[in-house]
Amino acid sequence: MAVIETAERLLPPGLRARLHPLTRKLETILTDDDETARAQRRALIAFVIRIFSAAIAFISQIILARLMGEFEYGIFAFVWVVVVLAGNLSCLGFHTSVIRFLHQHKARGEVETVRGLNLAVRLVAFASASFIGAVGLVFLQVFDDRLEAYYLVPISLAFFTMPMIALGDVLDGTARSNGWTVTALSPTYLIRPTLILVFMLAALWFGAPRTAVTAMEAALAATYVTTLLQLLRLTLRLRHLYGIGPRRFEMGAWFRYSLPLFLVDGIGFLLTNADVVVVGLYLPPDQVGIYYAAAKTIVLVQFVYFSIKAAAGPRFSAIMAEKDMTALAAFAGQMARWSFWPSLAVGLLALAAGELLLSLFGSAFTAGYWLMAILFAGILAKSMIGPGEVLLSMAGHQNLCVLLYAVTLTASIGLNIALIPHFGLVGAATATASAMMIEAVLLHIAVRRTLGIVLFAFAEPMPSVPSKAS
Repeated sequence: MAVIETAERLLPPGLRARLHPLTRKLETILTDDDETARAQRRALIAFVIRIFSAAIAFISQIILARLMGEFEYGIFAFVWVVVVLAGNLSCLGFHTSVIRFLHQHKARGEVETVRGLNLAVRLVAFASASFIGAVGLVFLQVFDDRLEAYYLVPISLAFFTMPMIALGDVLDGTARSNGWTVTALSPTYLIRPTLILVFMLAALWFGAPRTAVTAMEAALAATYVTTLLQLLRLTLRLRHLYGIGPRRFEMGAWFRYSLPLFLVDGIGFLLTNADVVVVGLYLPPDQVGIYYAAAKTIVLVQFVYFSIKAAAGPRFSAIMAEKDMTALAAFAGQMARWSFWPSLAVGLLALAAGELLLSLFGSAFTAGYWLMAILFAGILAKSMIGPGEVLLSMAGHQNLCVLLYAVTLTASIGLNIALIPHFGLVGAATATASAMMIEAVLLHIAVRRTLGIVLFAFAEPMPSVPSKAS
């Protein structure tokens, strides 16, 4: 707290008085030991990590685009989105369900089951991703004539990368379930993108061509190094916390809860990336590169939402266990407001500097400026609701989330297919923004109907009817 006090003393008296409520709030977040303050600290840590992550990702994408040009960069962007998407889906929902189950088993004192859970989520994710990758490689061998030749080698490398993507995701969920935000987020969002760039530059130094194949080789190496180091670190921390001993597995119960979450998270992740995939299917790689650059630039706004979502899950789960709907409503309202206002501020700043930022990728990429503005409208609509899907899932309404997301995904894909052939990249951005708005409206209605909570950034979300978390 000495840092905050010193900084306050250096400010002019007038500014110091205006910032005093904010600094006191920050001091409370950093020093209090209640559950809300802990959740706020996790959100703050996740927010800071996402800031650095956004900077690293943005700089690395600029360098990669400059090195490869829009055509090769477009190939890499398309393949990387597909492999991250497939790796996430390969977790079968366990990267999210581990958060709920760990709290339940810890509350009951079931240490053996906690040990079993920590091992099971890894095995399921790794085995599932390996199987899908193997099927994908066989598919490429049989139907290679149906794909453009420039996609074959990058996609093959992507299939070898998938098991480590999936394993990294469940390790992320395991760390978050224990409240280890830095351990959870830093490998995927700080270390891996840095290593991809470092390995790419090293490969070029040794004479490798400036192609998507080289970039995917760098991504494969970076993913393996990052995930294996995270596995070692997390294994040691879990062993210290829960000890070494017998394990108990409840695979039936875990799968029954995880598979609906697989659909929720999978559809949600598809919603986030479907536009890039559909653009890659309909348009040439240079257009994919322009769209991806615009999306990566405006995604600076979404790290606010991600930070709130990362911190909200464990706290929602804890409140559910206490069955305190008043506290749940109050905390959910905080999450919505924390999601919206920073998103608005960051988005306006990103748009103000949009053309300059896109020009850093190359002169051709400035064509994506209006795509940023369109996508921001959808992001802002979603931020008004906050992490509604996390709230519903932790309350046991994951099946409803599946239905809502299925409707939203269907609308997204349908709109992309309908608009891209006629309006190109503008059609893709419009379809994606519209899908985000549909998602926000459906989540708002679902939370109000099931939990009696008016979840909206401009509302006071107290329960309107008595309700119990399931």
